[in-house]
Amino acid sequence: MSELRWNPQLQQWVIVATHRQDRTYKPPAEFCPLCPTKPGAFPTEIPQDDYEIVVFENKFPSLKTPPPKMSVSGSHLYPVAPAQGICEVICYSPDHNLTLGDASAEHIHNLIQVWTDRYRELGKKPGIEYVFIFENRGEAVGVTLHHPHGQIYAFGFIPPILEKELASAKQHKDKTGNCLYCDILKQEIDEGVRIVCDNQSFTAFVPFYARFPYEVHILSKRHLGALTDLSGQEQFDLASILKKLITLYDNLFGFTLPYLMVLHQTPTKKACPEYHFHFEFYPFNRSESKMKYLAGVESGAGTFITDMSPEEQARRLRGE
Repeated sequence: MSELRWNPQLQQWVIVATHRQDRTYKPPAEFCPLCPTKPGAFPTEIPQDDYEIVVFENKFPSLKTPPPKMSVSGSHLYPVAPAQGICEVICYSPDHNLTLGDASAEHIHNLIQVWTDRYRELGKKPGIEYVFIFENRGEAVGVTLHHPHGQIYAFGFIPPILEKELASAKQHKDKTGNCLYCDILKQEIDEGVRIVCDNQSFTAFVPFYARFPYEVHILSKRHLGALTDLSGQEQFDLASILKKLITLYDNLFGFTLPYLMVLHQTPTKKACPEYHFHFEFYPFNRSESKMKYLAGVESGAGTFITDMSPEEQARRLRGE
C-alpha cells in the first residue's frame, strides 16, 4: 500500500508506504542486490555482469505510476491522494566499496550527465511536478544497502522544503530585484571565511546559517535553474568540485563521512526564473566519535541548534 495523506497542521503531504517495511536490509556483501550479476553467482537486480553507471526503478518505491489503489477514502479534514510518481535507483559503480570521493572526476562527470538525463526525461512525464535527486551515504543516516548509489524521486507535487525555497526566492526577487542565491553567494565570497573550495563555475561553502555539522552548499556562479542549464565546462567544473568536497569530507576524520546530498532545482512544469540551482550536503558527525541527532528542539519545534560556528567548520574542512 502506498498513498498520500494530508497533514492539516503543516499543510503538506505525508507518504504512507507500508510495503517498504519489507525492503532489503543490510545484506552481506556477497548478496548485495546492487552489484553486477556474475556468472553462476547470486542474481542481483542488475542482470549484467558489469556496468559503469546504471539506473532502474526502485523495487520498493514510495511513489509509483500508475499509483496503487488507496486504502482509505479520506475526509474534508484528512484528504487522501494517490501516491503518483516514480522512484529510481542510480548505482554509481560496479565496485561495492567505491565512493564518489574515490571516483575520478571523469566518472563523476558521467554521473552528472546521467542525473541530467533523468531530470529531463522524468520531468517530461505527465503528472510529475518535481524531480528530486539525492544520496544517503553511511549507516548513520539510515542507509540499508552499502553499495554506492543514489536515488531519484519524481514527485506529483512540489515537496515542502523546495516549495519554501521557491517562495523565498520569489519574495527576495520581488523585494530587491536580485536573485536570493546570487546575493548569498556574493556575501559568502566577499567574506571568504566560510568558503571550503572554489573553481571557475562553482563555490562550496558552509552557509552562515548552517544547521548540520559541516553542512556545505555548492552554488553555481552563473544564475541557472537546473542541471539541464549547465554548459559543458560547468559540468566538468561541477564534477571537479564534488570530488574535491567529498575528499575533504573523508579527510576530516579519516573515514568515509556519512552525509545526505541533495540537489535543489527548479520544478519541471512551473517556471521559476528567480530560483538558483544548488547542492546541499548534511553530514551528521559533529566530531570523530559524536553524532548530531535531531532532538526535541529540532524535531519538535523545527529550530536547529549547532555546536560549532560555521566559520570554524569551514576552517577545519579546509584542513587549517
